[in-house]
Amino acid sequence: ALGAGAREVYLIDEPMAAAIGAGLRVSEPTGSMVVDIGGGTTEVAVISLNGVVYSSSVRIGGDRFDEAIINYVRRNYGSLIGEATAEKIKHEIGSAYPGDEVEEIEVRGRNLAEGVPRSFSLNSNEILEALQEPLSGIVSAVMVALEQCPPELASDISENGMVLTGGGALLKDLDRLLTEETGIPVVVAE
Repeated sequence: ALGAGAREVYLIDEPMAAAIGAGLRVSEPTGSMVVDIGGGTTEVAVISLNGVVYSSSVRIGGDRFDEAIINYVRRNYGSLIGEATAEKIKHEIGSAYPGDEVEEIEVRGRNLAEGVPRSFSLNSNEILEALQEPLSGIVSAVMVALEQCPPELASDISENGMVLTGGGALLKDLDRLLTEETGIPVVVAE
């Protein structure tokens, strides 16, 4: 950055950068919660007065969602699918909360017993089941953060809500799941 002509360079924590990027008023004396779901990790942070009051990181992210789908297909269909296929499934019919209508997708994989290509159909309820473990890990991390932060800031968060950022935040109805589990409104940053 200095080589590009900047006079000074400041390093800030990733959750703080996510909060600023999401438009939170980080300099005010109120508590804000950011849940940043990346590819490899989920960072949960409580921010107030330009500082990180509480921060934790769990090794659960979008990649773990994909792994969970791959393992589900292997276990229940005896077939192997690649990461790109798992990601496509996640984007097209993946959800963190039971929906009103069941969506389906046609998937191609390799039958493990015979070693030949095979097509089969998956539905959104199956993907919801596959994602339960990583989703519960994220919910647990958020609950711990709420328990660990000072009562005044927890009160601010319950009033103002929390912000979801990162690629993993785009999983359908993840905001709804977190609201249901915590009782706190959730906004997905754009």
